[in-house]
Amino acid sequence: MNTQSNRRRMVYGILCVVFFLVEIFIALFLHDGLIRPYVGDVLVVILLCCLVRMIIPEGTQFLSLYVFLFASAVEVGQYFDYASFLGLSDVHLFRVILGNTFSVADLVCYAVGSGLFFAAENLTLSYIEKKKRDKN
Repeated sequence: MNTQSNRRRMVYGILCVVFFLVEIFIALFLHDGLIRPYVGDVLVVILLCCLVRMIIPEGTQFLSLYVFLFASAVEVGQYFDYASFLGLSDVHLFRVILGNTFSVADLVCYAVGSGLFFAAENLTLSYIEKKKRDKN
């Protein structure tokens, strides 16, 4: 493992913790009609991307697409009440984590979060590469 990969893991790990804390804050203290239902869904996809990137710091060019597809599969699972199918509907923690209502708006939020992560990561990497070229 090289130093650059470890540095990237550290950055994504810090971002993961920050997004997780923001998600907890939203869940506990915000009960509005905008931030909790929509911004929270945008941020959860970014959180998942950071978590995966912390484990796999390089490669996986389509990470944000894969996370979007995963989040969408979870959302579609809510439509079919997969928590009950898995026998987890009586466990409140799993009901909260897995969700229990399908919404097309959630799919849009997941797409926005995935797109934001993809754009931010690519802009950052382009900036780093440009600085490296300018340095040489």
